[in-house]
Amino acid sequence: MDAQNWESRLIEYIDGKANETERAAIEHEVAHNEAVRMVYHQLTEVLQAMNETRALEPTGKLKASFEQTLQQEISNQTRSTKTVFFSPVVYRVAAGFILLMIGLTVGYKINQSATKERELQALREQVEENRRLMLAMMDNQLSASQRMMGVSVAYQMEKPDDEIVTVLVKAMNEDANSNVRLAALDALGKFSHEPRVRKELVGSLSTQKDPVVQIALIQLLVKMKEKDVVNQLEELTRDGGTLKAVKDEAHAGILKLS
Repeated sequence: MDAQNWESRLIEYIDGKANETERAAIEHEVAHNEAVRMVYHQLTEVLQAMNETRALEPTGKLKASFEQTLQQEISNQTRSTKTVFFSPVVYRVAAGFILLMIGLTVGYKINQSATKERELQALREQVEENRRLMLAMMDNQLSASQRMMGVSVAYQMEKPDDEIVTVLVKAMNEDANSNVRLAALDALGKFSHEPRVRKELVGSLSTQKDPVVQIALIQLLVKMKEKDVVNQLEELTRDGGTLKAVKDEAHAGILKLS
């Protein structure tokens, strides 16, 4: 048996590159020639093992290099036709090939990690820039529209720090413009799961005098299922200075929370 010739023919057959005539000839040999059959099974096992470790698809050049190395190893062996000529060679070459693929995979993962780190750093820088922008635009000396834009920046934040919460609470309770107050309340509502924000929202109900904000605040507290505000809602319904629309909202809130 011509070992080198059969190795090449079997690799082409396993890869699906052999024509119909060649496939028929190889299948006949595999069925009737024990030595060829042994080589076929060993090649199949090795190529399957390489496929399972292949996190990156090897290039044609890499595969050609593998086959060339395999053929060189085979040509250096002296065997008779009755010898199992393939096993020691192919497993050494395959082991080297698999180690190469593992190295490529590790390199790819490291590169992915570095890319993610750069993306995270860019995100952190963007968050900090948004924070600075918001704080700068919440200056009371600026126009109401500029302060509204500052509040809108908070909507892009996943988790505000204490300084941001303080600025939003102050805007909700003290800003001279009703729209800015309402926008600040909406922004705080996004973070109502935060303990401090929740506490500030509850506290605002007893000091808030803007009817529009009062109604929106009651609706938010009911949505939060904040039962601790029931007493405050009852006080609003008894307060002679409370607008009827606010009293009605307070009554509805009491029913939903009770």
